[in-house]
Amino acid sequence: MKLLHIDASVLGDNSVSRHLTAAVVAQFKQQIDGLQVDYRDLDANPVPHLRSGSLAKTDPAEAADAEQVLEQFLAADIVVIGAPMYNFSVPSTLKAWIDRVAVAGRTFKYTENGPVGLAGGKRVIVVSSRGGIYTDSPADFQEPFLRQTFAFWGINDIEFVRAEGIAYSPQHREDAIAGALAALPSHETAEVAAA
Repeated sequence: MKLLHIDASVLGDNSVSRHLTAAVVAQFKQQIDGLQVDYRDLDANPVPHLRSGSLAKTDPAEAADAEQVLEQFLAADIVVIGAPMYNFSVPSTLKAWIDRVAVAGRTFKYTENGPVGLAGGKRVIVVSSRGGIYTDSPADFQEPFLRQTFAFWGINDIEFVRAEGIAYSPQHREDAIAGALAALPSHETAEVAAA
């Protein structure tokens, strides 16, 4: 079984989302014998944003990296994404990664009846860290965007782990992290739900 671990926070060791994605991945490593983990840090190793040269594949190194990003995603059974909320949405580095995975004929296709996702069968866990509290808020363009993106690719097994209000105070941050850690999904919960 393969797990793809993506982190997008720019906060390094101070990142709540990085702390929580590491906890999810550690838990899955304990629960799944022989789990293979691929990791991409989108802050340390960003995917270039799309531009005309990207589509024309004028830079062989960029084209090879884009293909590797796509192949890593397609090969994964489980995808764990650290998605902090930046300015009501996802970090631009995560959007750049999404742009490299959203490839017609690979993760989706268009038909006369509309789009069809081609990347189903994966389990996606999004760890969302937010300075404020945005669950069910019209100002949340992060979670709806990610849900729509993965559904468009044919993925319906998506879970969110949220740590909200972390900028309100040190106590809020501590409580939000503790709540998120207590709510971490496990491999067993997915097996029970599928049974």
